[in-house]
Amino acid sequence: MTVENGNRVQIEYCTQCRWLPRAAWLAQELLTTFETELTELSLKPGTGGVFVVRVGDEVVWDRREQGFPEPTAVKKAVRDRVAPGKSLGHSET
Repeated sequence: MTVENGNRVQIEYCTQCRWLPRAAWLAQELLTTFETELTELSLKPGTGGVFVVRVGDEVVWDRREQGFPEPTAVKKAVRDRVAPGKSLGHSET
């Protein structure tokens, strides 16, 4: 995985389930937290109950396996891949 690809985040969400607001909110949280570390963040419409967060090509959260994520859990997963050692401040306590 290249550094540029590794700093790309994709949130795939189910359009049938109307999960765009949840995906957009999570995207905002990630962009605010990693404003200098991320090179790109995209929202990918999907179907069939999908809600998956990827960093580069790696799935870091899948609703089918882990349930809906709390923002802090996704931030930690993204941080571990794009900015290891970065403090997440109060949300980590």
